[in-house]
Amino acid sequence: MTTAPPTSQPILGKPLIHFGRRVLERTAPGTPPTTYRSVEITPMTPHIGAELTGVDLSRPIGEELAAELRQALLEWKVIFFRDQHGLDTAAHHALAAVWGTPEPNPFFPKGDAVGVSRLAKDATAVGQENIWHSDHSFMAAPALGSVLRAVEVPPSGGDTMWADMGAAYDNLSEELKQRVEGLTAVHDWVPTWGSFMTEEQIAALRGSLPPVEHPVVVRHPRTGRRTLYVNEPFTTRIAGLPEHESRELLHMLGLQARIPEFQVRFRWQPDSIAIWDNIATQHYAVSDYYPSRRVMERIAIAGVPLS
Repeated sequence: MTTAPPTSQPILGKPLIHFGRRVLERTAPGTPPTTYRSVEITPMTPHIGAELTGVDLSRPIGEELAAELRQALLEWKVIFFRDQHGLDTAAHHALAAVWGTPEPNPFFPKGDAVGVSRLAKDATAVGQENIWHSDHSFMAAPALGSVLRAVEVPPSGGDTMWADMGAAYDNLSEELKQRVEGLTAVHDWVPTWGSFMTEEQIAALRGSLPPVEHPVVVRHPRTGRRTLYVNEPFTTRIAGLPEHESRELLHMLGLQARIPEFQVRFRWQPDSIAIWDNIATQHYAVSDYYPSRRVMERIAIAGVPLS
């Protein structure tokens, strides 16, 4: 599928977004098709997001099922399950362990169990706008993924959206692909999480959480697919570029996650579960349900340095 010439409004002489037909590949070219025996796959879009049925995640997960869950996540980038009523904290941990070791977010409130973050918003906490992001990109080894369980959901609103950043890379112009080839970007938590802290609190965390650099385009650690890896809240600048050029380029790249053709949107129900590939996607929790209550429990999965 070819991409039409860019017709969007330019910034500093460069197009922001290319209009026209888009390349929407579910997997990297040459990836063999997968046959699933333990689960049923219902795609939510042709290339990102699928609902899996026919499995009770509260029961022990054997290796055959684990292998299919891992493969489904690589293929679809985010997978969903409904009506997982028996998934307690131990089963939540066991499910996350299919992919790796739990990793706490240093800024999230901690739940009763190690690695579980309990995220609650209610009438006493006014909802705030979210922004497209990739979890823990400010760490040297960003989280590989997350397992999120809905405990309590509002009567309407509170959806979560994911964007396929492999598709975002595929649809960059050839000129822009050449421009970002080999570049690295600085990721830092201070402009976001630090805005809620005192200078003393920031200084206390700086030793363990210094700014880090990742390639602007990474090779996914498990599929090898080229993936755009910058996000609006945590990527602060492109290393080695003048400030104005870095700002322009980050703005242009950050907009790519906002393209609906790259996205999937999930409506939560109690005991629904979403598992996402944090390197292949960015996500956005829609904060449109105030003053209703929304309670989620999340376990992140430790990752590896990116290249």
